[in-house]
Amino acid sequence: MKISIIGAGSMFTRALTVDILTIEGLEEGVFALVDIDPKRLELAHKLVEMVIAKTGKNWKVISSTDRREVIADSDFVINQIEVSGLETVRLDYEIPLKYGVKQCIGDTLGPGGLFKTLRTLPAWIEIVRDIEDLAPGAMILNYTNPMSAVVLATTRITDLPVVGLCHSVQGTSRKLAEMLGVPYEELKWECAGINHMAWFTTLEHNGQDMYPVLKEKAKDPEFLALDPVRLDAMLYLGAFVTESSGHFSEYIPYYRKRQDLIDKHCGAGYDGETGFYATQWPTWRANTDREIQQLVSGEKELTLKRSHEYAAVIIEAVFKNEPAVIYGNVKNTGLIENLPQDGIVEVACMINRNGINPCYFGRLPEHLAALNRSNMAFFELAVESVLQKDREMAMRALMMDPLTAAVCSLSEIKAMFDELYEAQKDYIAELN
Repeated sequence: MKISIIGAGSMFTRALTVDILTIEGLEEGVFALVDIDPKRLELAHKLVEMVIAKTGKNWKVISSTDRREVIADSDFVINQIEVSGLETVRLDYEIPLKYGVKQCIGDTLGPGGLFKTLRTLPAWIEIVRDIEDLAPGAMILNYTNPMSAVVLATTRITDLPVVGLCHSVQGTSRKLAEMLGVPYEELKWECAGINHMAWFTTLEHNGQDMYPVLKEKAKDPEFLALDPVRLDAMLYLGAFVTESSGHFSEYIPYYRKRQDLIDKHCGAGYDGETGFYATQWPTWRANTDREIQQLVSGEKELTLKRSHEYAAVIIEAVFKNEPAVIYGNVKNTGLIENLPQDGIVEVACMINRNGINPCYFGRLPEHLAALNRSNMAFFELAVESVLQKDREMAMRALMMDPLTAAVCSLSEIKAMFDELYEAQKDYIAELN
C-alpha cells in the first residue's frame, strides 16, 4: 500500500495518517509526503514517523518538495493543497467589501471562491498530469476547496477515479441528532445535493418524521440562535442543509445582501460573521504550525484517536473488500435527475474493492434543486474559464454568484472582477 499526501504540511495529515494506521490488518505500507514548504514538510515527516512508531506498524515515510520524486505507483493520492492562501486572503475579502459584498468564509463561491478556483486549478491540473504519468492506478481523494470546482476540473481532464471528501454530512447529521435529542444511531436520514449544499430530505426517528419537531424547536429564539441561518432557512425551505450558517449564508441571495439582514440572521464566527475567515485564517495557520511543532517536540501529547474523516474508511473498504458507505462528491451520471448531468453532486457512495460506486438518489424537491443549480452554474463557468483560459467566462461566473448578484450591478461586478484580477495576477494563471 502506498499513499501520497499532496500538501502534507496541513494539520489534516496527522488525522489522516492516524486514521489509516489504526486500520486493523493494514500493517505495512509507504506514506509519500509532498509540500512546497520544506520546513513544514520536515515537520510533517517527523510527525508521521511518530504516529507510525506509536502504532508499532511497519510503515515508512518518504518526502520531497518535488512530487515526481515520491508519488510513483501510489494506490491513493490525497489532495489537500492551499495555493497562495496567506498572500491573498485579505484581497479576497477586502476588495469585494468595497463593492458591498460581505463574505464570511469566501472559499467556495463568491469573489473569494472564484479567485481561489483561479489560483488552485492550474497547480492542481499539473499535479493530475503527474499522477497520470507516475501513478496511473491511483484513486484521488480530494479535500481541497472549492470542492466542487476541484473535482469537476478533475473529471474534465482525466479518467482517474476521483471523489471529493468533506466532513459536513457526517458532522451535520450528528448535530441534527443532538438538536433533536435522539441517539445518533437511531436517527434515519437521507441526504443529497452538492458539496456545502446537500439537503437532508428525510429525518426520522422510530418511524416518526422529525422535521415538525425541529421546526417547532426553531420557533424558540434561543434555539434558533444555535444555528441561525440554517434553521431559519429550514423553516421556509423545508430541509436542513449540510454546511454551516456562515458558509450557507453566502450560497443563497437572502441573508447577506443588506447589513440589517446580516445583523438579524447571522451570528459570530462560523455562524456568519463578516470577514471571519480573512481575519482568522492567518492565526489558524500559525496555530496549526505551532501545534505540529509542539507534537514533534513532545511538548504536546500525540494521541491515536480516529476521526470521522472518510479517507481511511475508503482505504479500509478497498483494502479489505468490506463494503462501506460514505458521502462523496462525484460526477452526476443520472444520480440526481434534476441536477445538471456531468456536474458534481454529493451522494451516498458504496465503497468496496471495485472502488467508488455512487448510489442513485432520484429527484430533489424542485426548489432545492434550483438552489443547487445556481451554484453549479457558477462552478461550471469558473472551471471552464481555467480550462479554456477565458477571462470573460471567469467574470461571468462571478455574475452568476447568488450573493454577488444580489448586491451588485453587472458593471459593478465587472469592476470588482478587474480589480481582483489585477491584484492577484501574480498568483493565478493568465486568462485571455
